[in-house]
Amino acid sequence: MAADTKSRMISAAIGLLQRHGLAAMSFTGVLSESGAARGAIYHHFPGGKQQLVLEAARRNAEDVRGHLRALSADTPRGVVKAFLEGVRPVLQASAGGAGCAIAAITVDGGAAIADQGGLCAVADEAFAGWVGELAEKLTRAGMDSAQAAGLATLMITTLEGAHVLCRAAGSIAPFDKAAAALLSTLPSPR
Repeated sequence: MAADTKSRMISAAIGLLQRHGLAAMSFTGVLSESGAARGAIYHHFPGGKQQLVLEAARRNAEDVRGHLRALSADTPRGVVKAFLEGVRPVLQASAGGAGCAIAAITVDGGAAIADQGGLCAVADEAFAGWVGELAEKLTRAGMDSAQAAGLATLMITTLEGAHVLCRAAGSIAPFDKAAAALLSTLPSPR
């Protein structure tokens, strides 16, 4: 039961980071969304908000990496298409006001907290892991490893930029334009 409470609190923190960012994420919100008792805060997170955010960021990073790991395609173009299809629902959520929990810990008003507590390092690890996962998929699909690393970086950069643009526009249109441009960098299927 205790692990379930901690897990619910971490899930709530991820959702709050996605919707409100680091500065606005509070234990009150986490408790409200997770249904946890107030005493659970320092039982599970004796390091306070910093520890909760670190654990939430690490879990979110691994969850995303798991989705990327599950992508299946035989060609680089297929990998990119599978990626774009997989992230489309996430970007639809961004158009409705959500965002990336990992990006939130790097750009939010809590930058001083992030720098002191290693959150930027966790975010850097997350993004590098996502790029690595995609680069591996692209390499296995026949792309040169240097090109694969560059394209994988472009894919994650497109995803993160699309979060911001879709949220600002209240629409998925910026993602659709970016997705088409990303696909146009690859050779057409024969």
